[in-house]
Formats: sequence, C-alpha cells, structure tokens
Amino acid sequence: MDQREVGARAGADDLVELRVHGVSATGPDDLLDRPHVQQVAGDRRGGFYRPRPGNQQDDAADGPTLEAYRWNNLPAGTATRTLSMVILLPFMLINLAIWMRPAAAGPDPVVKALCRLLALTLTGMYVLSTVGIALDVIAWKCMSSPECLDGRSWLSWLGERPAGLRLAVLALAPAAAISLVWGLSARPALPFPVFRAADQPLPAHRLTAVGRWDNEPLVGRLRSIHVTAAFATLDLSLLGARAAQGLSIGTVALGVAVGLLLITCAVLLCTPPLTTPTEWRLDRLVGVLRTIALGLTVVVWLHVLTSSASWPERNGLPGYNLTVVGLFIGQAVLLAALGAVLFWHRDRKPGVAPSLGFGALAASVAAISLALTFSAELVYRVSDVLNRGAPTADALITSPPRACIWAILGFSLAVLVTLAVAGVVSLASRPGRIRAAAAIVARDFPDAPAEARPRLRQVRKAIARARFTERLLPLAVLYACLAGIGIAAVALGLLPTPADELIQRYVGVPASLVDFGIGVGSYLIAAIIAGLVVGGIFAYRTPGFRRYVGVVWDLGTFWPRAAHPFAPPCYAERAVPELTFRITHLVDSGHAVVLTGHSHGSVLLAATVLQLPPRVTDRIALLTHGSPLRRLYARLFPAYVSDEVIREIADRVDWRWVNLWRDTDPAGGRVFPPHRPDEAPAASDRKATVDRRLRDPRDVTAPAGDIFPPPIKGHSPCEADEAFTEAVRDLAGHLR
Repeated sequence: MDQREVGARAGADDLVELRVHGVSATGPDDLLDRPHVQQVAGDRRGGFYRPRPGNQQDDAADGPTLEAYRWNNLPAGTATRTLSMVILLPFMLINLAIWMRPAAAGPDPVVKALCRLLALTLTGMYVLSTVGIALDVIAWKCMSSPECLDGRSWLSWLGERPAGLRLAVLALAPAAAISLVWGLSARPALPFPVFRAADQPLPAHRLTAVGRWDNEPLVGRLRSIHVTAAFATLDLSLLGARAAQGLSIGTVALGVAVGLLLITCAVLLCTPPLTTPTEWRLDRLVGVLRTIALGLTVVVWLHVLTSSASWPERNGLPGYNLTVVGLFIGQAVLLAALGAVLFWHRDRKPGVAPSLGFGALAASVAAISLALTFSAELVYRVSDVLNRGAPTADALITSPPRACIWAILGFSLAVLVTLAVAGVVSLASRPGRIRAAAAIVARDFPDAPAEARPRLRQVRKAIARARFTERLLPLAVLYACLAGIGIAAVALGLLPTPADELIQRYVGVPASLVDFGIGVGSYLIAAIIAGLVVGGIFAYRTPGFRRYVGVVWDLGTFWPRAAHPFAPPCYAERAVPELTFRITHLVDSGHAVVLTGHSHGSVLLAATVLQLPPRVTDRIALLTHGSPLRRLYARLFPAYVSDEVIREIADRVDWRWVNLWRDTDPAGGRVFPPHRPDEAPAASDRKATVDRRLRDPRDVTAPAGDIFPPPIKGHSPCEADEAFTEAVRDLAGHLR
C-alpha cells in the first residue's frame, strides 16, 4: 500500500487536527511535535504531513489525528528567491498598495487605475536606472574622458568608437535587465492547473477573493504591458540621444511611434476589461503591442548604430536628465491624485483612526521612494567608482545626474525625520504604555514575591513594546508625506545649479555640509541595501530570524499580483485552494476537522473557511493563535478584512472558533473588539467565547527544580501551552 495512503488513514479517531504554521515555522516535525513524520499530500514546496504510523504519543492516543500543512517554502524556499526581495521589494510594495484601498466602493476603479499607473512608472524607473549607468555614466561620460578610460582596457577598446556604436553596444545592458525581470515574472505562480477555479464567480470584495479566480490572465496582460513600456522607455532614451545629432524624419517617426505605445499602455491599465479572465481580445492586443515594441527596439537600435556622425559629448546623455525628472514629476502628480481620492473617500465613522485607509498611499510612496533611492544609489556608486574614489562633485565628467543627488538627499531627510519623530512618539507614549502594562502585570501577578521584581520589569517592557504596533501606521503615513515631498523636489534637478550651491544660496546651509549630508545619505542607503541582503540570508538560513523579517515579506506576497507583474508570486493562490481541497477531502471521508493556524497561517485559514461549502463548514472548527487578522490586516486592508468579514467567518463555523492571544505579542491580538456598552448582550456573549487571553509569561518565578522563570513567548506559537490543548478539546467536543 502507498505510504501516502497509509498516512491518510492513520488514527482511529474520526477527528483530525490540521495545523497551519506562521512565518517562524521550522519543519513539520516541530509543528507536530513528533520526531518522525511523513508527507501524505502535496510536493516539496508545500504539503501535508502526519506522524508515521506508531509514532502517536501515549498520552494522545485517544486524541485527534495530527496533520500539518507546511507552506513556508512557497514565498521563500530558496536562497535566490529570498535574496530577490532586494530587487523585487518596490514591485511588491506597489502591488500591495492596490489591496490596501479603503472599504468604500466608490473609489475602487480610480484607485486601481492610479495604482497600476504608478506601477508602470516603477518599471520606467527600473529601466532608466540601468540606462543611467550603461548609457549616461559609462557610454556617454566615461568613454568621452581620457582620464576615465586610462588603465581600463575593458572600456578603452570602445572609447574611440563613434558615439552611436558605443550607445548601441551598451544598450544591450538595459535590454538584458528588462529580459531578466521578464523571465522571472513569467514563472507561473501555480504549478498545476487544478488549483485554478476560473469558472467560479468573482467576489466584488472581501477576503473570499483570494485564491478564487485564475489570476494568470491578468498577470499575463500586465506583463505584456510592462514589457512594452520598458522597451519603449529604452527606445526613448536612445532616440533622445540620437536627436542631439539633429532631428531627422526617421527619428521623429520613431519617437512618435514609441510615444503612442506608452500612451496605449497607460490607457489599457485604466480599462475595466483588464481584469476579465475571458477577454481574449485584450490578450491578443497586448501580445501585438509587445511584438511591436520588440520590433521598434530593433529598429531604434539599428538607427542609432548606423549613425557615424560626431555627436556632442558634454553634460551627460542628451534628454536623459529631462526624462528622469519628467518621470518623477508624473509620479508626484499621480501620488497627489491618489491622496486626494483616498482623503475624499476616507472612512468618517466615529472611532476610526484618520490614517486608516491611507495605506495605499503610504505603500505607493514607499515603493517609489525605495526604487528611486536604490536607482540613485546605484548610479551614484558607479560614478564614484569611475571617478577612482574622488568626490563626485570634483569629477563632473562622470558625475551622476543632479536628479539622483536630489533623490538621495530627499530620501535621507525623509528617513531621518521619520526616525526622529518615531523616537519622540516612542518617548511620549512610553509612560502611557508602561502604565497600561503595569496594570496588566499587577492583575496577572498580584502576589509576586519581592525577588521577582526584575522579571516583572521585563514583562512590563515586553507588553509596552508590543503596544507600540498601533503607532506604526501613522508613522508610515508621515514618512509617505515626507517622501512624497522628496520625490517632488527631484524636479530641482532640472536647474543648472548643483544641489549644494542651491541649498547654500537659499537655505543658508554651507555647501560642504550639504555634500557631507549627501555622502552620509548615500552610505545610509547602501547600509539599508546591505541590511536587506543580510536579512534575506539570515531569514533563509535561520528560521527563528525569519519571524522578524518574514512577516513583511509574507504579508506582501499573500496578495495576488494585481498591479505589478514583476512582483513576487502570491503563495495564497496555491495555499488557499490546496487547503480547501484537503479539508473537503477529509470531511467527505467522514472526518471532523479542527483547523489551527498561527500568525499568517490563521489568515490562510480565514480565507479558506470563506470558500468552503456549508456541508464542509458544518464539520469544522477554527483555532487561531497569534493572529494578525484584526490587528494588522483589518487596519491595512480595510476593503478585504473588516468586522463584517470576521463575523462572517465565525458564522460559517457556527461560532466554533477560539482565538488565543497574548499582551506581549507585537503582531497578533484579538479578532473581535472588546465589549461595547451599546452592544446587544447576545452578540457580546458570542464574541466573548472566541477571544481567550493567555497570561504571558506563565509565571515570574522559577518553578521547582529550575533556576529560570518561564520565558516570555510573545508571538511564538501556542501548541505547547495547556490552553491550546484545552481549546482543541473544547472544539472537538462541539464537533462530536
């Protein structure tokens, strides 16, 4: 008999406890707390595991059959995929923005269109950054300077060639960069067509939408549009340089054709049929546009290559600085429009935070700011290397565009001001958070001995730190405002005056201090990039560290690619249907199922419960612990996770739901708000049965036979807690 079938039939009880881990999972053996497990369904990236036959512990022989779903290899898996977060982070953030729109139905089409247009500008920025390095700094500036070519045989062989040949050869680098992200995004998110459900009706809102439709048509259309726009951006850069030799009919005609391609891409992103899975005519149209763009790129490349006349080689690549600044101005206009729409349609209900609903704006600004600073830093560093370590301002022949200088300066100021405000907010709110924590500690440990005072202080600090999470969203909105101003300030790069002289003239800050600030900002950005790389390595090699780094990555890749096709694939598109099929199979086989989910695993289970048919939900119960469903998802994604959605989840399982939470948890929390005086007693009683608070730590004194007190668990899983076992027992009793 097949071992997978043996595992599926293991256990004499008709109850299955299906565990779904969070971001900090290590393996199915740790999740099941059994030394020997076997896979009973799925593949190497994600699957279901059970203890091997005969490996059931004696004290749990009459308990439920344990099963675990491991999904942490879906968003991370390999070191290469984990390290790709450095490149794909801006694309992931802009894709996240489209899901963070407010709950009001009115601004949906406008917000979606603005987010997709901003995503298109990110692709243009990605191309222009490679153009700035390959064409502006190397092909145009460095190869026109004997000092820069001296001792560099890998460049000097091309330095004496005509400018057209130099540009044509170095243009292969941006084309290769476009092909790289094109190839990476072409990988299907789902390995098997069986996971797709294109014939199911598409919900207008709510968490039910995740995993319910075939997202590949939309991603394919977005991919074709972005590839078209990317090659069109490269073509415009080449044509702008070619126009410096003098306008010709061919140059003008090619420029008009490329401009029409970009306009068509922008218009297509704003059309509602873009998201219709069966719109085959749109598939054909975007495929034709991509083919035209590739053909135009070849024609433009030949047009530049065959030009042998001398070109003016001064002040950088002709038209490049203007193109970069124009892109930034366009982004600032789109961000202002997005902010106006979100402000007009903000939730005005009493008790709702003013920042709630502005997550789309904050994510968009963060994505653009990161992409802008990464690009500027890369251009700046290449220029610095080519300058042989001399200050960039002292070697103007290979200096980066002034727009890059303003970008670095604006990002540094936005980060430093936000950090300063965060420090002030932390200090100002600390007394209140400490008082609240002290009240909780006094209630939990009223009879603590005097020798436990140091431990009590540690517990108070842990609770106070965990309560700072609620201040992060307003700080993110503040950073978005400051970064938006910094993006708009990039337009100053059009002025002929350098940044240090301009600031000294109108602000009074010495130019030397400004240059020092620009250098510090550049190193700050380099440190952030290095931190992301190191964080990715540690997140891949150290599962415990992934608890801190992976929460952002898993939150971002939970949502399907609906704005940017180069974003990382969505793991929920596979995990939710896979869980749905597995749970349905278990129930149809005569089992009752207790679903237990930690952290992001609880969100996967919430989306799964919303998709199960009534005949299945009648035989399941839900246990969540460390769940960010309300504390994070309801704040960041109000259109998809709300009190109504959470109440609907409880109704689907007939309120057979227990949520365990700790005051020391910085991410998880309650799924229902505390009882309000105006709330009906019946509704209040039902909600009170769901949320169960766990005292953390269990005690502040060392137990008998030990010298250390119990640890502070915070966001750690609860499977080892007695309260978890008791909750499973209670839910099993309801099902039986």
